[in-house]
Amino acid sequence: MTYFGLHLLTSRWFMLFASLLIMSVNGTSYLFGIYSNDLKTTLGYDQTTLNTVGFFKDLGSSLGIISGLINEVCPPWVVLAIGASMNFCGYFMIWLAVTGRTDQPHLWLICLYIFIGSDSQSFIHTGGLTTAVKNFPESRGVVLGLLKGYVGLSGAMMAQIYHALHGNDTKALILLVAWLPAAVTFMFLPVIRLMKVTRQGNELQVFYSLLYISLCLAAFLMAIIITQNRYLFNRIEYIACAAVVLILAFSQLLVVGKEDFSAWKKSMSLMPSRTNNSSYKKVEMPASETSMSTEAVAPTPAPKKRVGCLDNVFHPPGFGEDYTILQALFSVDMLIILLTTSCGIGGTLTAVDNLGQIGKALGYPSNSITTFVSLVSIWNYLGRVSIGFSSEFFLQKYKFPRPLMLTLILLLACVGHLLIAFAVPNSLYLASVIIGFCVGAQMTLLFTLISEIFGLKYYSTLFQFGAVGGPVGTYALNVKVAGHLYDKEARNQLAAKGLTRQAGEVLACNGRECYRRSFIIIAAASLFSCLLSLILVYRTREFYKGDIYKKFREEPNSADTNTELAANPTATNPLVELT
Repeated sequence: MTYFGLHLLTSRWFMLFASLLIMSVNGTSYLFGIYSNDLKTTLGYDQTTLNTVGFFKDLGSSLGIISGLINEVCPPWVVLAIGASMNFCGYFMIWLAVTGRTDQPHLWLICLYIFIGSDSQSFIHTGGLTTAVKNFPESRGVVLGLLKGYVGLSGAMMAQIYHALHGNDTKALILLVAWLPAAVTFMFLPVIRLMKVTRQGNELQVFYSLLYISLCLAAFLMAIIITQNRYLFNRIEYIACAAVVLILAFSQLLVVGKEDFSAWKKSMSLMPSRTNNSSYKKVEMPASETSMSTEAVAPTPAPKKRVGCLDNVFHPPGFGEDYTILQALFSVDMLIILLTTSCGIGGTLTAVDNLGQIGKALGYPSNSITTFVSLVSIWNYLGRVSIGFSSEFFLQKYKFPRPLMLTLILLLACVGHLLIAFAVPNSLYLASVIIGFCVGAQMTLLFTLISEIFGLKYYSTLFQFGAVGGPVGTYALNVKVAGHLYDKEARNQLAAKGLTRQAGEVLACNGRECYRRSFIIIAAASLFSCLLSLILVYRTREFYKGDIYKKFREEPNSADTNTELAANPTATNPLVELT
């Protein structure tokens, strides 16, 4: 069993398991809605200032170009180690400031701290997610759905762990966000690496088993959140809930362990035929004859014409081939993706960041506000996973293009924004579900589209470029629209009462008007992104009608070749003959 343990720790499936655990604690940006009020009250911010901090959080979590470039030249463990260190440093400094252990920092310092802390996620996602996609290239939609799904689910998982460890102390949540993701990432550093791709017939069944476990985890979290919203839990009950969450998360190891055990037994059964088969012998050719025959057979390669890195920027290959970084950046398709994500993801992230303030403005109790954040986290997961699996299924069976799936998701997001805008009683629960589902689905589709259209060679850099649109849209919609209009309405309410804001007083707005105009504008922006995505549907229509994974199936499988050679040595090696 010692040999099997080594085989398990060095396998692709255990690498996937480690990646899933890392992702399950590295979606911490979705917890901002829980502790954002601590930042606002402790540091004396108004809503525009708080939204500015939220913008730098979104900017950091989406701006991962540097991590992508580092991953092109360094092994994944380097990128992961940098990300874990940044996560601890950034959030630990915020915790020190909020708890009064340091002098109150300037706004630019808080923005820098949260940028560093959230930017760590781009490093961790680059090191873990892109490595997994390259190790499972034919199942990239499924892999992206699972991994990004656990990123979305991590907010609800971390909330349960936080309640078990710290009760309802929201300031302590910031400390948990600082040390737990860093500790888990450092634990699995040696495991995350690129491996030789070996196709397995039951690969999809294993992914479905992992999906069922994650669905059970999501269902449990949903039930617990609903129960916690209705009843007051004590510390022991919170600990029991967190224990169940951890058991379900680690049960994935049973699935990958079973799969690796089957592969290990199969490889062990082939060992005698490789070492003890005396019916064959290897005939060695003299070195001189070998070199002569090589010279006689091998043609002299024609000298290749050197092409400068800028010569073919505007002459990219076809869809699905490996674009260079510059070819992708200067393509019309990348421009469409950036504009679509600026309006689409920017709008949904604005809703996520403001959920706490929206609930407070509409008069929801504090436990309901925590429920909204958890609902977003769970449905974020369901959006990522369900769209990852369903888009793969519809693409393979019906040639349903992924860009059209993105269009439908953006249209659904408009409904969520309008529910917030018109503030129908208790509609914020449904809006949280829709917004969470849409932001998760958009993330999965965005990263899958980039891998399919521009290829996998420079994927770790290109998918980070594609994510830049999110924070650009967030700044425009969150800071300049939602934050500005919120503060304007709050000042109008003070003026209507004949009051003026005192120095250091928290500027608070109450009622439906606080976010109505903001989310009407955001809904219009999401509708515009729908129209943009239809252009991408038209441009890629012929590409998605074909077999986009054909080239991966045509490449020789080294593992299968080795197996065939062990069973029939004369099949592929002319230097082996019967005695």
